[in-house]
Amino acid sequence: MTTHEKTSVSRRTFVKGTALAGLGAAAGSATLFGCAPATEGGADLAATGDAPEEKVVWGHCAVNCECRCALRFHVVDDEVAWVETDNTGDDEYGNHQLRACQRGRSIRRWINHPDRLTVPLKRVGKRGEGKFEEISWDEAIDAIATAYKKVLDEYGPEAVLVQYATGVQDSNIRNFVKRLACINGGFLKTYGSYSSAQIGQALPWLYGGREANGTSDVANSKLVVLFGDNSCETKMSGGGPTYHYMMGLEKSGAKVIVVDPRYTDTAAVHADQWIPIRPGTDAALVDACAYVMITEGLVDAEFLSTYCVGYDDATMPEQLRGQGKSYVDYITGKGADQTPKTPEWASAITLVPAETIAALAREIATTKPCAIYQGKGPQRRGNGEQTARAICMLAILTGNVGINGGNTGSDLDSYYMPADYGIPMPDNGVETSIGVFTWIDAVDRGTAMTATRDGVRGRDALAVPVKFIFNYGGNCLTNQHHDINRTHDILADESKCEFIVVWDTFLTDSAKYADILLPDLMAVEQPNIVQSEYAGNMAYTIAGTAITSPKFERRTLYSVLADIADKLGQRDEFTEGLDEMGWLKRLYEQGREGDPDQPTFEAMLEQGVYRKLCPEGEHVAFKDFRDDPVANPLDTPSGKIEIYSAALEEATADWELADDEFISPLPVYCPESEGYADPLSEKYPLQMTGFHYKGRCHSSYGNIEVLKAANPQELWMNPLDAEERGLADGDTVHVFNDRGTVEIVVKVTPRIIPGTVAMGQGAWHDADMAGDKVDKGACINTLTAYKPSPYAKANPSHTNLVEVARA
Repeated sequence: MTTHEKTSVSRRTFVKGTALAGLGAAAGSATLFGCAPATEGGADLAATGDAPEEKVVWGHCAVNCECRCALRFHVVDDEVAWVETDNTGDDEYGNHQLRACQRGRSIRRWINHPDRLTVPLKRVGKRGEGKFEEISWDEAIDAIATAYKKVLDEYGPEAVLVQYATGVQDSNIRNFVKRLACINGGFLKTYGSYSSAQIGQALPWLYGGREANGTSDVANSKLVVLFGDNSCETKMSGGGPTYHYMMGLEKSGAKVIVVDPRYTDTAAVHADQWIPIRPGTDAALVDACAYVMITEGLVDAEFLSTYCVGYDDATMPEQLRGQGKSYVDYITGKGADQTPKTPEWASAITLVPAETIAALAREIATTKPCAIYQGKGPQRRGNGEQTARAICMLAILTGNVGINGGNTGSDLDSYYMPADYGIPMPDNGVETSIGVFTWIDAVDRGTAMTATRDGVRGRDALAVPVKFIFNYGGNCLTNQHHDINRTHDILADESKCEFIVVWDTFLTDSAKYADILLPDLMAVEQPNIVQSEYAGNMAYTIAGTAITSPKFERRTLYSVLADIADKLGQRDEFTEGLDEMGWLKRLYEQGREGDPDQPTFEAMLEQGVYRKLCPEGEHVAFKDFRDDPVANPLDTPSGKIEIYSAALEEATADWELADDEFISPLPVYCPESEGYADPLSEKYPLQMTGFHYKGRCHSSYGNIEVLKAANPQELWMNPLDAEERGLADGDTVHVFNDRGTVEIVVKVTPRIIPGTVAMGQGAWHDADMAGDKVDKGACINTLTAYKPSPYAKANPSHTNLVEVARA
């Protein structure tokens, strides 16, 4: 049994730590992010031999940037004195250091931040007001257990939601919440993610799964085309794909073309050519490229006839031949719309010159191997599933699938560890699932959510509304969800969701909606394991103990859940007699069964990082299928690449879709709600997109002052649009639509296409919700539409129309 001894920290100790963090910024670039040693009189103490003992504890930055970077915490007197990043490995390609970016290197400012939560809190005002009173841990645990049992007794486990949250991404500790819920009958399941549900749900209809070549494989490419991929900004550390892009491109010398509405850091660093494009029209660009390739005989006809279904009439399913339904029929104007998808047709939609489109098509078709990748931005739109499949067509038409130096057209992929560190999970007794983005409808409309209109799976409609929410390390109640003002109104109505429990390190905007708010320890303050994600041909694991003892009244997630389980009479079942370190060792040894090359548990805690190279050199998606399609069929009905998906058409034949929602059996361009051609553009003429910002990871690190100073929240606007509105660089403006208003500084720059504005997502919402609701924190989700995409029922965060005026 874990014991919970209250740990106190003196004001002097706390102020000393935070003051030193502040002094780090003033000391120059070496300590800008609090990474260098920060001891008082350290040199003199060392000279006299009286320096306090320093220990080094391995940890990581485990937020959701899709990198997992190693950190080394230098601890003196149970306080983090300074932080450095990984200093193991070498410069050899595939054995490099997992160096953290500016975010991870500023983690001590998070650890020692004066605004961190320190005690359990109970809401005393309305939800969203942020008014709380201090309570004891016993009171908090009793309130949670009582409310949880009440909901289970009255509504059953389908009324319980373990909310999507990525503040502690891929750390094994967070799934203890699901373990407790499964012991109590389960919870409402969800599918997809806020990040990439459209790709994840769409590509299986094309390929039978979602795979891409590892980023290291660009070492074998001659041409790389990136649609909306901005890894240099979003995944900028040594623990992710940017390093592998850089090293691979250095080896291959491949030309890089970036297609994006913004001249991003990735375009600036990698690209030989930037093709600015109107947001949401990537599929139209692809259609026109396909027209050039098909009409000029530049497609890989052998690949298409051998590996694909639905390219032309000859490869269509037999029962559909002669009906003008093939991809070639659509592209050449022989299909239902009778419109040839020429470069001139696409130019009017995309704003890309017709000659640029034709040249791009010819270059992709004649330069092999060619790697086509898409970022997650193009698919995060109103009809994003269509865009995701359409971009893949450039790889399919040119036969670049299943080979080194090519790709599927999907987003990033990697070689992954064979080890499994997952927490043992009892069966979830709930069979019903919803799209993860649609949880607010499950609160608001509940049993009105249906399978054919809302994507409910497992039953025709929800049996009960969501009445209880567990939110661990997540800011998706409001800040990272859409249409914050609407979401606020729903959550503030206590007759809908009856109880919300939130664990967090700060009073985030989402935390203001908690009924019980618990002061969490950071991932590095608890024993845990993380694995690499998009790490090219070198997978790795980072494991570590708690860097210090808990401060104030903060406690580990596991210990709190164990006490809740105790209230429910389930402590032994939940804990199996293990404390936090016992579970860490058990899960690590479980992983070693899948990878016996791993070091022992004790050795792992000492070395911190375990690396493993891909035995094949680079991961190549669907290589077995390309080598022998008969022996290694894809997981599609035909076993081939289904350019025309009769299965998708049949599965969605009775779905209820709005006029601006499209699910097509072909991967083709479809206009979208609040796109450039929407009649609403007469009132709100600017398209607004978001982007993942290097000063934050979603909303994590969003309140670290040095990061905010180095990466100010700004609205990107083209000079032509600024001139039309009488605006200059640095002006404070209001960005608004029918959903709300944000106040922000405008950045006038030619690095964004005219007619489009953009702001970094993840800024902390800051509005008087009882007053004018104007968001002075400039959170993009004050303005984003809540309109789930047609098939995946997923996040369309980049599909919004706005206007901008001087504040």
